[in-house]
Amino acid sequence: MDTRSVSGRSSETAAATQVMAIVAALEREIAPFVKDWSQTTGQWDGRSFRFYRKEKTVVVCGGVGAEAARRAAEAVINLYHPTLIISAGFAGALDPAMAVGDTLTPQQVIDAADGSRMHAGNGEGILITFDTVADVEQKARFAKAFGAHAIDMEAAAVGKAAEAHGIRFLACKVISDTSDTSLPPLTKFIGTDGRFQTGRFIAYIAVRPWRWKAVRRLAKDSLKAARALSVSLAEHQRSAASPDGA
Repeated sequence: MDTRSVSGRSSETAAATQVMAIVAALEREIAPFVKDWSQTTGQWDGRSFRFYRKEKTVVVCGGVGAEAARRAAEAVINLYHPTLIISAGFAGALDPAMAVGDTLTPQQVIDAADGSRMHAGNGEGILITFDTVADVEQKARFAKAFGAHAIDMEAAAVGKAAEAHGIRFLACKVISDTSDTSLPPLTKFIGTDGRFQTGRFIAYIAVRPWRWKAVRRLAKDSLKAARALSVSLAEHQRSAASPDGA
């Protein structure tokens, strides 16, 4: 594993070859996609980031939530100067027709915090970004209010960072929970750094056997979603590498 810091001339060298950057929240979302990639650590704005690199693509996992996604997007933009940045990862379905493993490359991303909308390429559908893990009732309200198809916690922040730097932006999301899936209280285990506190979550679940079935289902669905996301990201990677771009 390459753990050299990305800075100075090394950043300039990377910029000469880098085409596409992908920002995800957690490693488990993109693990099948980057399983054989080289790894590099880089420093930006006083923080350390792990980058996965292969050919003309770089992936960074910044943590859960808008602020973590913004920091990761700024890091990869400033260190690698990509021409395309993709917000990738898991999303909850708002459309009852969407199943676990379905992928969405939306045409529009909406920030629920301020109602702002941004164009996200020539995909289909609407993705809304919210500041917590949405429950079943919240999903229904967002579907009705915005006509959105899925909900996540990071895409709008990545899109705004891309827009500020004049970089083309896409979102690539995969459904990990359906519109009627009742999830454990995941938000309370997300730290201020955007990292999911797995140890605390396991301790919480261990003494609540009535939640075990839902957690097992979540783990199974997350694995299926990660595999589907890997396929979709590989398609974007091939498209970006083609002569006329994605």
